[in-house]
Amino acid sequence: MSAVFQTARRILRLFTLPLAVLALAGCDSGGYGGGPRIDTSQPVPVALLVPSGSGASGDEVLAQSLENAARLAMRDLGDITIDLRVYATKGDATVAADQAQLAVAEGAKIILGPVYAEAANAAGLAVAQSGVNLLSFSNNTAIAGGNVFVLGASFETTAERLVSFAGAQGKDRIVIVHAQDFAEERGRDAIAGAIAAQRATLIGTVDYALSQEEVIAAVPRVKDLALTGEADLIFLTASSASALPLFTQLLPENGLGPDLVQYAGLTRWDIPAQTLSLPGVQGGWFALPDPATTQAFSAQYRDEFGQPPHPIGGLAFDGIAAIGALVAQGKGDALAADALTQRAGFRGASGIFRLRSDGTNERGLAVATITDAQVEILSPAPQSFGFAGF
Repeated sequence: MSAVFQTARRILRLFTLPLAVLALAGCDSGGYGGGPRIDTSQPVPVALLVPSGSGASGDEVLAQSLENAARLAMRDLGDITIDLRVYATKGDATVAADQAQLAVAEGAKIILGPVYAEAANAAGLAVAQSGVNLLSFSNNTAIAGGNVFVLGASFETTAERLVSFAGAQGKDRIVIVHAQDFAEERGRDAIAGAIAAQRATLIGTVDYALSQEEVIAAVPRVKDLALTGEADLIFLTASSASALPLFTQLLPENGLGPDLVQYAGLTRWDIPAQTLSLPGVQGGWFALPDPATTQAFSAQYRDEFGQPPHPIGGLAFDGIAAIGALVAQGKGDALAADALTQRAGFRGASGIFRLRSDGTNERGLAVATITDAQVEILSPAPQSFGFAGF
């Protein structure tokens, strides 16, 4: 079981929702300020920082998928030409910083990547004085701000969507269950923030160490808190690779069944596919990007490269397509922060998103449940930022 929880830690480092993007109609008008200027009639130098060279096979697969997705996006830009330059970071923060500086010295006007939060933070700091913005593939909002933007879907976005949906269903008395782990503690904070913003009620939190014994020991504590506080929603931060299967089995077996409380999760309950057959997840709520458009992107990638994209490989497609859409507006400061954070945002193969001025992002997500081992959409992903809550 300990190996499973080690896997969970690695999974929670990364964002797992691929996107492909185009600019939304109705982009903000007016000039943009700050940042390096570009000649929109010439190829735009873009640096792509990938984790190749680390010696880890997983990093090599991810690096190749990111580059593939970026080049796939470049085909769809019409008259806009991207001069893509790929730099290997070895998955290391120091190397990432050096490569970011090299990229800017060689003319890069914007940087895509790196993947890991520490590397993205280091790379952003290394080029901050140049005015070059960095669109990282991390989902860790702790590194966002200044010239660093986070492309990965954040815990905050997922929590906001699910807490809002729950409130509309009359479920607003919430218990949070999380591991004593950096990622899951950030997930706890995201859920608590969403509860406060939606004026729901946080009954309390239950934490546990990452071991089978500690999960089992946490079950009566969750039950007691939920019943005493008259909770109507249990919000789990765990993934299917860690404690989710145990909690969704043991809590109902110990008298906290779906007839008393609704279960919801911060992670994708449909990944991997075998999770769908677990009895305990039936009827639970989770968030995901627009299924039809996500599948369309995956099919396009598979047709071109003969295999599916890495779960976060599509984020490179996002960055390239967004850059292309902004450059197409013909402005010399199209890659400045004011442009990247246009209110209309971007539309992609997995739905809409926009970057905030604080470096975080908002994404349009669907809310789903699992019925008879099949995903059922309860609330479709919004198609514009006119959707309630945006």
